[in-house]
Amino acid sequence: MITYHNATLEDLPFIVDVYNSTIASRQVTADTVPVSVESRLEWFYQHNPQNRPLWLIKYQDQPCGWISLSSFYGRPAFYKTVEISLYLDQDFRGKKIGQFMVDKIEQFAKQAGIEAIFSYVFRHNLPSVNLFKKMQYQQWGLLPKIAELDNVQRDLVILGKRLD
Repeated sequence: MITYHNATLEDLPFIVDVYNSTIASRQVTADTVPVSVESRLEWFYQHNPQNRPLWLIKYQDQPCGWISLSSFYGRPAFYKTVEISLYLDQDFRGKKIGQFMVDKIEQFAKQAGIEAIFSYVFRHNLPSVNLFKKMQYQQWGLLPKIAELDNVQRDLVILGKRLD
């Protein structure tokens, strides 16, 4: 029912569309206007199947979202720490796809030698906060009123999990 594969360049327009679909809610991303496929090329190429995957997710053979692990801070001492990102098309939310995929990418991360995963989440994004808490992520940090979306100051929480 839920499958995934390493994303290809041909998948990037879909990945960008799903990402852009979350902007209007002002809950998921700090971007306030849609991004272009071209602007996401460097980000795309920062991923690799060995230890920084970008997976296209399918539900009943339909593309429904993506999940990735990205390097943190670009310094060698943080090599075993990654940031997780998960974006699902709104029509596929609430089907436990997120839980399934977080579990799968955690299994992958352990095998790849990753020791810690974290996510930056707006505190008012309760679906994401609840997902990560359900998956045993803990609050590692709080950045109060760090973002402003439509004249409203928003908190950013850092949710993390040790894999060792």
